Amino acid sequence: MTITRTDSSHKDFQNLVQLLDADLAIRNGDDHPFYDQFNKIDSIKNCIVIYIDEKPAACGAFKKFSEDTVEIKRMYTHPDFRKRGLATAIVEELESWAKESGYAKAVLESSLEQNEALSVYEKSGYCRIPNYGQYIGIDKSVCYEKIL
Repeated sequence: MTITRTDSSHKDFQNLVQLLDADLAIRNGDDHPFYDQFNKIDSIKNCIVIYIDEKPAACGAFKKFSEDTVEIKRMYTHPDFRKRGLATAIVEELESWAKESGYAKAVLESSLEQNEALSVYEKSGYCRIPNYGQYIGIDKSVCYEKIL
């Protein structure tokens, strides 16, 4: 496994995000346009791509949320590489990078329907919080935070 820190201009990151968006369009159904508007990647400076045998297998990113907090975004593992702990590795690397950059906390939003993602976040020490920002009042959304 090789972990590459990059930004949103990286082609492998972009390709994995396209697969993520296609998956989310199916999962989110009619609600997809609402969520999609908050998931643009054109200016994310902190992105990660994990490679297995030189093949892009998983990705994730964070962006500044507030002065001391990042928001974890664009987490995805290609179906061919699931059940190998890559999502946990992404979370750990993003947290390390955020701490190195001076951030003290991470927040994230996911869908209640993404059980596998929720399990990764909870096992990684994230605690459920009230929905924040644009997710307030959205029943399908669940938000988490973790002190880094």
